[in-house]
Amino acid sequence: MGRVFATVAFVEALTWAGLLIGMYFKYQAADPTPVGVKIFGPVHGVAFMVYVVVSVLAAIRLRWPWWAALLALAAAVPPLVTLPLEWWFKRRGLLSAPITRTR
Repeated sequence: MGRVFATVAFVEALTWAGLLIGMYFKYQAADPTPVGVKIFGPVHGVAFMVYVVVSVLAAIRLRWPWWAALLALAAAVPPLVTLPLEWWFKRRGLLSAPITRTR
């Protein structure tokens, strides 16, 4: 599940970058074109929704503390924040399966 979360976090950030580039060409370029927004808008919308679902599933299956789950969900809102969050989660061990204790 940790690998799935990392992959979806990367795709969410990649589509955010595509949408930002598309918005630049739509609103700031000398020759405006809405093609980038028309392509990356819906793609990013789907990636965002998948990221939210995968974050909730990862939080449950990997037994994240409540603050980690909320942080993962909040990271999807600002552009490109899912990447550093995923790297930080990996360093903290939150993307690996929890250790189960047996008696």
